[in-house]
Amino acid sequence: MRADAVFEGGGVKGIALVGAAAAMEQAGYRWVNLAGTSAGAVVASLLAAGWPAATIGGWLQKLDLASLSGPGSLLRLLFANGLHSTSGLEGWLRRQLAQRNVRRFADLVLPEFAADPRYRWRLQVIVTDVSRGRLVVLPRDAPQYGLDPDSLEVARTVCCSASIPFYYTPGRLGRSVLVDGGVTSNFPIWLFDAPGEPAWPTFGFRLVGQNPDRRRIIAGPVSLATAVVAAWLGAEEERELAAPHAARCIDVPSLGVGTTEFSLPPAKRLALYHAGMRAAEAFLRRWDFTDYCRRFRGRGTGDGLANRRE
Repeated sequence: MRADAVFEGGGVKGIALVGAAAAMEQAGYRWVNLAGTSAGAVVASLLAAGWPAATIGGWLQKLDLASLSGPGSLLRLLFANGLHSTSGLEGWLRRQLAQRNVRRFADLVLPEFAADPRYRWRLQVIVTDVSRGRLVVLPRDAPQYGLDPDSLEVARTVCCSASIPFYYTPGRLGRSVLVDGGVTSNFPIWLFDAPGEPAWPTFGFRLVGQNPDRRRIIAGPVSLATAVVAAWLGAEEERELAAPHAARCIDVPSLGVGTTEFSLPPAKRLALYHAGMRAAEAFLRRWDFTDYCRRFRGRGTGDGLANRRE
């Protein structure tokens, strides 16, 4: 069964998204087009490269998560605008993609859409251009920067999407400074929407369930800034969705885990993964694509850019 997938951002909580994707794959779904923000972009890129979600989940159980951010530095914050470098995350992601012979977005082109520059890439990544104050979808919007979409490197683009303000050093595209896509759209469930009844569904994987008892220690401007960003992104995760979007969303519990909780022990990682699996299994028990189309997808509504058949 074909499906498109859109993954919300959420840092370390993305482990739960992988569990949900694994349950969907076990049920027989195969991904066509994928998109995501921040950690969701990491998950989407690995799936787009052809890695099974269960394999990705196995990596994340063993991976030294702290190596994805490295030690923080006030000097880096002052001179590079972020406490941590994305080099650890970028290097790890580049190695995983290379095993599938994926480096550039050209390596992810779907043959059936190769002639159509609007829909040809299997992966779309949300970033925020703070220089221009707008949301950017890559590689789709690369020509706006005078760049060839095919030539963009996947790992570097994904890391731009994951560059949490103040926590990670921002990325760059031409003269523009890029930060976490969650600043403008942490859950781009709308991305593949187009008029007409879709040939297959677009599923949204959304993180829910903040910990109301969690308290951050504010000990200065750096901790205040990171706490503000975390609260902002957390509030985005909890927003309500319109009924047509909510009907196709898998609400994945985040178990109160923090976005940058890179010290997460193996037992908690496993709990996140299985929480995601259970959420997807529960979703599938009530999901009916025919009923969804009847209720929400009459002519003139949209779901799935690449699902559309001219």
